[in-house]
Amino acid sequence: MTLAAVAKEAGVSMPTVSKVLNGRSDVSRATRATVERLLELHGYRRRSRPASRAPLIELVFHELDSIWAMELIRGVESVARENRATVVLTESGTRHAPAPDWLPGVLRRRPLGVVLVFSTLPGEVRRRLGAAAIPFVVIDPAGDPDPDVASVGSANWAGGLAATRHLIDRRHRRIAIITGPEDMLCSLARLDGYRSAMAMAGLEADPRLTRFGDFHVRGGFAHAMDLLEGPDRPTAIFAGSDLQALGVLEAARVRGLRVPRDLSVVGYDDVPLAQWSSPPLTTVHQPLRHMAEEAARMLLRPDDPGTAAHRIELATHLVVRQSTAPPAGP
Repeated sequence: MTLAAVAKEAGVSMPTVSKVLNGRSDVSRATRATVERLLELHGYRRRSRPASRAPLIELVFHELDSIWAMELIRGVESVARENRATVVLTESGTRHAPAPDWLPGVLRRRPLGVVLVFSTLPGEVRRRLGAAAIPFVVIDPAGDPDPDVASVGSANWAGGLAATRHLIDRRHRRIAIITGPEDMLCSLARLDGYRSAMAMAGLEADPRLTRFGDFHVRGGFAHAMDLLEGPDRPTAIFAGSDLQALGVLEAARVRGLRVPRDLSVVGYDDVPLAQWSSPPLTTVHQPLRHMAEEAARMLLRPDDPGTAAHRIELATHLVVRQSTAPPAGP
């Protein structure tokens, strides 16, 4: 299908179709919708990019102020360097999807591909990236993308199961969990893993010991301060991120509790900082850098991951350090 044929069927000029493809704003919404519908209907894809364009891989986050973001950046950067490409960082939107004003910009930049750290993509974004032949892959430590979106993730349920089983094997029975936001599927998957481990051991998962956090230090601290107040406190806490676990360690210090003698703590992610906490943190290793590397490689493969959806799920595993021990007393 040629652009000329699309323009004729849409009843517009060739320059108008070109403006739609390049994300120009000087096209009415109705005209843009008509042209994009016809481009998608006929499966139009750009055949090539101008040779003068610098090879770019765009990496898009909703926030950059986290340790695990740096691990993802390093992963994409290593693959980009192998392929003589440059990484462009963009901060946009919420944890679920990029902001609407991001799309026109990326269509103008025309990168080799886009790696997005979001739980999903709106249908319009997918259609317009596909029509412009810009492949995209979602890295989803924060969710579960739609089945027709190429993505790389990790085994969140298995990670939650392994963390909780480790604490049960250390003879803990009152185990609390501070998972992530309630509207993120990765948070719910880790919580389900925790509940499954408790059920398999014949233990009741006390709903009073379940908290939904925000994956950040401050949230972990606030929830732990509440959980550790009073005589019927948990003897162990599984935190849904290493940052939350650092908040738990600080709350334990404020409450006068020693880790791991008085309280065992398990984190999630295994970011580099985890081994330097005091004590070094037992945590679930989520292969963030490897996830980013796989996402970047998917973009650079000959097949277009934006049209042939594919999901890679990488394994998690427990890393045992010095923040867990059997509870004190009989």
